Amino acid sequence: MVSLARFLKKIVSGMFKSKKEVKLGFYGPPNAGKTSLANRICKDFTGEEIGSVSKIPHETREVQFKEKVEIKYKGKSLTFKIVDTPGIATKIDYEEFLHYRMKKGDAKKRAKEATQGVIEAIKWLDDMDVVVVVLDATENPYNQVNITIIGNLAARKIPVLIVANKMDLRKADIKKIEAAFPEYKTLGISAKSGKNLEDFYEEIFKLVKKL
Repeated sequence: MVSLARFLKKIVSGMFKSKKEVKLGFYGPPNAGKTSLANRICKDFTGEEIGSVSKIPHETREVQFKEKVEIKYKGKSLTFKIVDTPGIATKIDYEEFLHYRMKKGDAKKRAKEATQGVIEAIKWLDDMDVVVVVLDATENPYNQVNITIIGNLAARKIPVLIVANKMDLRKADIKKIEAAFPEYKTLGISAKSGKNLEDFYEEIFKLVKKL
């Protein structure tokens, strides 16, 4: 009788777990393609994008999210809360934005908002179930920002998938990212073209299984 009760409890808990909305966070440095990737996913499964993108760094300065995004992959379905976060940076100088012909007042405002956004993004880590770290595959991964992000995730023991974005570009080099963070799975994609998105969904589903 006891074994039957345990069996039923396991089935019921499994049912609730499958219906749970998984909090999936997108983290990384500015302009790595976090919002572009989140937009593509949300557009594919809800018909709506999550936020705007720009060549100017720190376009996303507040955490933005879309709930109840049901992702279907190979006959399976999971519901996610997609969380797109501001680009993580160790220092944000308003003078950086002046290079984009932004007025000084606007540049200072953007820098202040971006700094607050970084703090907000780190706070949201405590609420994440799974995190996708989006890195620009054309950039050197060995920097303080990336180490800080990975360190925070490791400390919280959050399941991580590293995405090497912009693999459609000639200078893209996924091997450097793999070498920088060998303890994590690294997947090369292009948020712009949609390259390897099927593999991306497969890896996300694998991580959710471990929760």
